[in-house]
Amino acid sequence: MEISIFYPILFIIQLRVLPSFSFTSFVFGDSLVDAGNNDYLFTLSKADSPPYGIGFLPSGGKPTGRFTNGRTVSDIIGQVLGATSFPPPCLAPNTASNAIHDGINYASGASGILDQTGLLFIGRLSLKEQIGYFSKSRSYMVNLMGEKNTSEFLKKAMFSITIGSNDVLNYFQPPIPYFGDKVSPEVFQDFMVSNLTTQLKRLHYLGARKFVIAGVGPLGCIPYVRATHLIPDRECSMEVNLLVRGYNKKLQEALDRLNKDKGYEAVFVYSNSYEVFRRIILNYHQYGFENADGPCCGGYFPPFVCYKGKNANASSALCNNRAKYVFWDAYHPTEAANLIIAGQLLDGGRDVCHPMNIRQLHLHSFN
Repeated sequence: MEISIFYPILFIIQLRVLPSFSFTSFVFGDSLVDAGNNDYLFTLSKADSPPYGIGFLPSGGKPTGRFTNGRTVSDIIGQVLGATSFPPPCLAPNTASNAIHDGINYASGASGILDQTGLLFIGRLSLKEQIGYFSKSRSYMVNLMGEKNTSEFLKKAMFSITIGSNDVLNYFQPPIPYFGDKVSPEVFQDFMVSNLTTQLKRLHYLGARKFVIAGVGPLGCIPYVRATHLIPDRECSMEVNLLVRGYNKKLQEALDRLNKDKGYEAVFVYSNSYEVFRRIILNYHQYGFENADGPCCGGYFPPFVCYKGKNANASSALCNNRAKYVFWDAYHPTEAANLIIAGQLLDGGRDVCHPMNIRQLHLHSFN
């Protein structure tokens, strides 16, 4: 695999906090940013048992429903930009009032842009359903502050959407009987972009103005895909990554059109998660990692279950130093990798975030 140019590590992890600006974030997406919503669903997609959360300091190392060992990218970005606490999951009890403070997290593991994505996991909140929950949060804000104040408040809030990975993974799974034939990759990409654009417009109608939309990462390089597609060490599935790159290109073009259509009324930032994570995998030693192939927890072969039993023999394989691994489990990055990703999205150039980075978006104001 080729080695690409990367940002110096000191630049990436120099996360400067801005205490003078309040920060409210509404988070939508899948397990990459789920903060515990799936704990309240009947679902096969859960991260509610050890060792998930083993490095999450606010919980004392106990699981919170996050699909990693510590903080997600959205957690880290929020902390850096001045959030006083992490946005709680929307399905948790008594979270409505948090909408006017640090925001709310609507993300759900196994979910996707398409409603049918994640069907085999049973319970999950599709993107459409997540925005439905935000609509309820908005009604709460209007009852509390009035329509005008709510609109002004939402202009300053950040809306991050990290979704699409499960749609792609589902596309490459064996077809399910009675669910129709598989369409071409190009048609599928267009279908994803069209459905996501519809939901972004819906959020805009509800008052969102500052958007961060993450492209899909290099799924062909994650342990699950590499194992199930029999990909050798240090290589990735070209077929999967080709579909992802095509989707990301079409997504960026769609966001460019939205920026042009909305003018000075809204900003849609495309975050190039594919390139950021690709650099980490290609140059992992230079980022301080020792392993960019296998997961820290769950082993190298299916079923990749990451869990901690009552005794060592009943537990899944767990690496000695999670800070040296890019992947926490077969699907998700470690907190160490998330720190690097967050740093680049916060302060990276236009090759990472377009038309501006997340810190610039946070400081941006609408007249």
